[in-house]
Amino acid sequence: MTMTHQSPKTGESRLERGKRALAEIDGAAGHNVIAALADIAPDFANYVFEFPFGDIYSRPGLDLRAREIATIAALTAMGTATPQLKVHIEAGLNVGLTREEVTEIMIQMAVYAGFPAALNGLFAAKEVFAARFPAPGEQEQSIEHPFSR
Repeated sequence: MTMTHQSPKTGESRLERGKRALAEIDGAAGHNVIAALADIAPDFANYVFEFPFGDIYSRPGLDLRAREIATIAALTAMGTATPQLKVHIEAGLNVGLTREEVTEIMIQMAVYAGFPAALNGLFAAKEVFAARFPAPGEQEQSIEHPFSR
């Protein structure tokens, strides 16, 4: 079996396909992650483009909403990937998830990953929501995690 690095249908490389998918799904949040890798591990940025976004997110079978639901659930259950969870909450909102759906994912994860992981996920979501949907007349603000003291 040989691996192809180009899509047989479009001739698009994994890197090109991944860059396009990352921009569509994660928008500015994804760009910020890649930009942060430029001075420390630029090759790793290419791996992010090629594997998760060029290969996995670009597969048929699940739409982007379903993929982000699965990703948000997994990152919430891990309980240790808050920065990545925030990026994927943004991505979920970008592909059509509602704030209620995002919070329901966290609540569902309390059953399987425990209350601490669900709480961490809910506080990450709260930060993303506050930055993305500031109340009228309010500026973006930092939300302090109540258990971080």
